[in-house]
Amino acid sequence: MTSETELINVYGARVHNLKNIDVTIPRDSLTVVTGLSGSGKSSLAFDTIFAEGQRRYIETFSAYARGFLGKLERPDVDKITGLSPVISIEQKTTNKNPRSTVGTTTEIYDFLRLLYARAGEAYSYITGEKMVKYTDEQILELILEKYIGRKIYILAPVVRNRKGHYKELFEQIRKKGYLNVRVDGDIREILPGMKVDRYKNHSIEILIDKLVASNKFEDKLKASVRTAMKQGNGLILILDVEADEVRHYSRSLMCPTTGLSYSEPAPHNFSFNSPQGACSRCKGLGELDQVDIEKIIPNPDLSIAAGGIAPLGKEKSNMLFWQIAAICEKYGVTLKTAIKNIPEEAIDEILYGTNERLKIKNESLGNSNYMVSYEGVTKYIEMQQEDEASATAQKWAGQFITTSVCPECNGQRLNKEALHFKINEKNIAELADMDIQSLYNWFSESVTEVSEKQRLIVNEIKKEILSRLQFLLDVGLGYLSLSRASASLSGGESQRIRLATQIGSELVNVLYILDEPSIGLHQRDNRRLIDSLKKLRDTGNSVVVVEHDKDMMLASDYIVDMGPFAGRKGGEVVFAGTPEEMLKKNTLTSNYLNGKLEIAIPKNRRKGNGNYLKIIGASGNNLKKVSVALPLGTLTCITGVSGSGKSTLINDTLQPILSQKFYRSLKDPLPYESVEGIEHLDKVVSVDQSPIGRTPRSNPATYTGVFSDIRNLFAGMPEAKIRGYKPGRFSFNVKGGRCETCKGNGYKTVEMNFLPDVMVPCENCHGKRYNRETLEVRFKGKSIADVLDMTINVAVEFFENVPSILHKIKVLQEVGLGYIKLGQSSTTLSGGESQRVKLATELARTDTGNTMYVLDEPTTGLHFEDIRVLLTVLNKLVEKGNSVIVIEHNLDIIKCADYIIDLGPEGGERGGYILTTGTPEEIVKNRDSYTAVYLREELVQ
Repeated sequence: MTSETELINVYGARVHNLKNIDVTIPRDSLTVVTGLSGSGKSSLAFDTIFAEGQRRYIETFSAYARGFLGKLERPDVDKITGLSPVISIEQKTTNKNPRSTVGTTTEIYDFLRLLYARAGEAYSYITGEKMVKYTDEQILELILEKYIGRKIYILAPVVRNRKGHYKELFEQIRKKGYLNVRVDGDIREILPGMKVDRYKNHSIEILIDKLVASNKFEDKLKASVRTAMKQGNGLILILDVEADEVRHYSRSLMCPTTGLSYSEPAPHNFSFNSPQGACSRCKGLGELDQVDIEKIIPNPDLSIAAGGIAPLGKEKSNMLFWQIAAICEKYGVTLKTAIKNIPEEAIDEILYGTNERLKIKNESLGNSNYMVSYEGVTKYIEMQQEDEASATAQKWAGQFITTSVCPECNGQRLNKEALHFKINEKNIAELADMDIQSLYNWFSESVTEVSEKQRLIVNEIKKEILSRLQFLLDVGLGYLSLSRASASLSGGESQRIRLATQIGSELVNVLYILDEPSIGLHQRDNRRLIDSLKKLRDTGNSVVVVEHDKDMMLASDYIVDMGPFAGRKGGEVVFAGTPEEMLKKNTLTSNYLNGKLEIAIPKNRRKGNGNYLKIIGASGNNLKKVSVALPLGTLTCITGVSGSGKSTLINDTLQPILSQKFYRSLKDPLPYESVEGIEHLDKVVSVDQSPIGRTPRSNPATYTGVFSDIRNLFAGMPEAKIRGYKPGRFSFNVKGGRCETCKGNGYKTVEMNFLPDVMVPCENCHGKRYNRETLEVRFKGKSIADVLDMTINVAVEFFENVPSILHKIKVLQEVGLGYIKLGQSSTTLSGGESQRVKLATELARTDTGNTMYVLDEPTTGLHFEDIRVLLTVLNKLVEKGNSVIVIEHNLDIIKCADYIIDLGPEGGERGGYILTTGTPEEIVKNRDSYTAVYLREELVQ
C-alpha cells in the first residue's frame, strides 16, 4: 500500500459544484482528471489544489510582505495533505504584447543574442565587406607592408559627416601645434579664425605626420600612429599621396574601405526591445501603421468637391477646404476637377502638406488675405490616431490606416548594425525566422567558424539552445519560428510553450497542473506531448492534467473521473484508479473508452447543394499557391498537422474575403489570386476562441442579449412599477440599482504585485452586484442576482413560460453549456466555452439558409458526450441549407464530416500543400496524409 507521504489527499472539497468530496492522487505520477464539461474538473484541480498551493506559498512570506499582498481566501476544503509547490500551466489567452515572441517567451532568443555578441562576425552595411579591428602593432605592420617606400600622410579623424562651422575646433587643433587639416578631402593650412560653412556636412581630419613608409623610420611611424590613435579616438586614416587613396584602421570594428565603425557588440545590441538594437523607424515592432492612400482616394474619377477625398467628405465651407482650394489654384485646377486630372505634385501637397504658407482668399474672411501653413490630410489622420484623441476619433482614423511591414528593417525589427553581424552567413533575424525544426538542424549541422578562444563560449551557448529547441520539438511545436508573435498563438500552443519552458527549467518535487495541453495538436504529435509529460514526471515531479483526450487517459498512471453529469448534477468523483481498472467500470467516460458508447459514423455523406466556393492561388504565410473548392451545404472539415496552413487558408484568407464582401470589414485577407462562387452566400459567421469580453462585467447573459429581456421582465413586475423602476435599474453597469461600493462588479480586485490579481467578494453586497432595494423586486421568488447566479439548466426550467428568454438560453443548453451560470464572468470561461457561447448566440438568430459558419476547433474542452451534442447542433445547421467549415483535429468530428480538405504534409515551411480532398472514405486511401493513418483506425472500428 502506498504510504501517506506518497499521496496528495484532498478532504471535504466544496468549491463551486464539488459535493464535499475526498480525492487521493498519487505523487510522482501522471494523473488525468476527466469528466463532462462542467462536472467540476477545474474546480478540483485549479480552484482547490492550485489555489491552496498558492495560498500556502503566500503564507511563507513575512508578515510585512503579506501586508502588501492582501489576504488570499482559503478554498472551501477541509484539509489537503502531501501538497508540493504548485505551478499551473493554464489555457489563458496569450500575451497580447506585440513585443513578445516565441523566442522571448522561451528565452532561446536571449541565448541567440549572447551567441551573436560573442561569436558574430561584423560586415559593413555599406560595402558588405567584413569589418576589421587591429591592435596598434598590427596597424604598424600593415602600413609597412602596404605602403613600403611610398609617401603617406597619417590623419586622425575628429569630425565625420556632421554640420557646423567648427571655428573653436580649428583653434584647439592649432593650439596643440598642428599646422594642417584635411577638410572634405582637401589639405588646408590652419589659419586663425578659420571656419567652414555651418549648414553643410563636413569631415575633418588632423594631419599628424607626412613621411615615407620604411623600416628606417619605424620609430617615428610608431610614435605618429600612437598620436593619431589618441587624437582620432582609436581610428586613423592613411592617405597614399601619389594614388590619392585613403584607408582606415581602427581599434574597434570598422569597414576598411569607408571607415564605418560599429560599437563593440553586447547582447542588448541584438534586442528589438532595447533602443540600442531596435530599428529606429518601427521601434522594434517590425510593422508600421501607415495611412493607406487607396482608402483616402477610393475613386479618382470623383472631384474633391464631390467627396473624392474620403476622410473630408463633400465640400464644406471651412478652413481645410479653403486651404486645399488655394493649393489647387496654384496648379491651375479647382475643387471640381476630377482627382485623376489633378497634377501629382498638387495631390502630394494636399495629402502630405507643404512648407509654403498658403494665401487664403474667401468672402467669409472679408477683403483681407490670410497666410496659413498647411500640414496635409495624412497628418490630420495620424493626429487622430494618437493616444490623446478620443476613442471615436481613433476608430474613425483607423479605417484609413493600414499596417505594413517596416521598409527600413523589412520586418526584422533590428537596426542595420545588428542585422550585419553574421554566423555562417546568417544574421540573428534570419535564424529567428526559421521554423524550430530547421533551426535545430542548422545548429546541429553547422560548425560555427570561430577562434579557439571563442569556441568554449560558443559550445556552451549552443548546448543550451539545442536543449531548449529539443523541448519545443518534443511538444509538437517544430513548425513555429522564434520570431512568431505570442499574440498570434492559440491557447494550446502558448500552453505547450510554457510547458517546454518548465521542462527546460528542470525543477524537481513540483506539482504541475495543466489545462488540456493537447488542444490544437494533431494525433501524430500527441504521442510526443505525452512523452514530454512523462519526462516531467520521471524527473521527480507530480503531473495533474485536466484532459479529454483518449490517448492521454490511457497513457496516464491514474485517472480521476468527475461526474456523473454537469453543473449541480456533477461535482462527485465517479471513479478514481488506473486506466486498466477504469475500462472495466460503467461510467460515461469509461463507456466511451471501452467502446460501449461511441459517436456513430453517418450512414450517408451529404453531397451539398451542387454549388462550390473556390479560392484560387492562396499564398499567405506557408501556403504554396493552393487552390481549393469548398462544397456548399455540407459539413466540411479542414485537417492537417499543426502548422500545415489550416488557419492561414480559412481564418486569414477565406473569412476576411467574405467579411469584406458582406460587412465591409477592414481586415485584409492574405494574398490570393481570385475567389469564385461568393454569390451563393449572403452571410458569414466566424466563431473563434477569443474571449467574449475583456472585463469581468461581460457574461453569457449580456453577450447573448438575453439579459435585456430579463431586465425588461423584472421592470414589468408590479413591485418595480410601484417603485417606478425602469430596465436600467436592473443593470449592474450603470448607477441606480447597482451596489456602488464595488460599482456592480460583485468583487473587488486585490493587486498581488508579482502574482496574479485576486478577486475578493464585495463586503457590502457579498457578490450580488445590486443594492438592497433592487433585490427586493422578485420574479417567482427570485431576485435579479439569484437569476444571474443560476446555471443555464436551472434557468431553462425557471423561464419555461417566458418564450423570448427561453429561446435564447435553450440554445446555450443545446451546445452543451447547461452547467455555466448566466452571470458567470467571461474572463473565467475557457476558449472552448467562449466559442460555444458565440455559436449559441448565432444559432438563436434567424439564419438565411445561405450562411457560412466558420469554426476553429470547437471541440476544445469537450467530453465525448459533449462532442455528440455539438455534432447534432452542427448537423441541424447544415440540414437548413447552411455551410459549416470546421478546422479540427478531433477524429470524432472528422469521421462525421461530409467532406475533408487535408493540408500538409508537415508543419511550417514543409507544409502548405493540399494533400487530398474528399469524403472520409476517400481520404483514408491517401498514403502521404498523417490524418488518413489515424482516420483509418476510426473508420475500421
